[in-house]
Amino acid sequence: MNIIEQIDGFLEELIRREYSDYTVKSYKTDLEEFCVYLEKVGREKPEEINRNDIRGFMGELLSYGYKRSSIARKLSAMKSLFKFMVRNKIIKSNPALSIKTPRTDRLIPSFLSEEEAEKLLEVIPDKMKLGLRNRAIIELLYGTGIRASELVNINIIDLDLEQRLLRVFGKGKKERILPVGRKAYEWLKRYLDEDRGYEEGAIFLSKSGKRLGQRDLQRIVKRYISSVASLHQMSPHTLRHTFATHLLNRGADLRAIQELLGHESLSTTQIYTHMSIEKLKEEYKRAHPRA
Repeated sequence: MNIIEQIDGFLEELIRREYSDYTVKSYKTDLEEFCVYLEKVGREKPEEINRNDIRGFMGELLSYGYKRSSIARKLSAMKSLFKFMVRNKIIKSNPALSIKTPRTDRLIPSFLSEEEAEKLLEVIPDKMKLGLRNRAIIELLYGTGIRASELVNINIIDLDLEQRLLRVFGKGKKERILPVGRKAYEWLKRYLDEDRGYEEGAIFLSKSGKRLGQRDLQRIVKRYISSVASLHQMSPHTLRHTFATHLLNRGADLRAIQELLGHESLSTTQIYTHMSIEKLKEEYKRAHPRA
């Protein structure tokens, strides 16, 4: 079997294991790029591919100006593919196993101040068509810290308004139950009562009545954030970062924030401690005469 057939089998396994469409698509793109490189260097069979081929591919990406974070993601895809082939006894060992992931700069994520978050929630005109939906979306993103993919996949059945609880399915289809704050609850209820109506299926709908897509969600959130703040990143993830930062700044336990965000590792959540330190440094520079 050639490498393309192995990639097809690998992607089918990801689908069977219920990986998200976005993850499968990303792996597919990364591995197809690797295949183009392999064709150039004359490698077709899985057993022919060696460590130098992988390093050569990574070097070529660097020369083309790819970010180290993108190269790291592609290396992760290759490692997973070769692991799949070892497991299925197509090859004896994983040639990517000993290759170190390129060190990437860890950027402090963009987030809104509490004042900006308050302004954001007030700029959405709830009288306009879809205004109630948009206000409910922003309130829920800021009030729960859920991901864009989690929000668009919420169904009516996942929301318990009586208990103010929300069920979401995160990465790897892992389920978690989240509390819905008072304000988010109020706007969700208004949206469901006055606009959406209590029916089966997706909670958030597009103009055409279909499930709201992630691209539409990105546009909605970016439009409103840009009206109250100037950030290098404006997306639903900005509100996720804002949610976590405001919790931490007001004394929430880091492990509780980890649970709410659905992070597997506490180290992922610790980025928010760095964000708080950056805020302290800004205040120090602004206020201290010797700063």
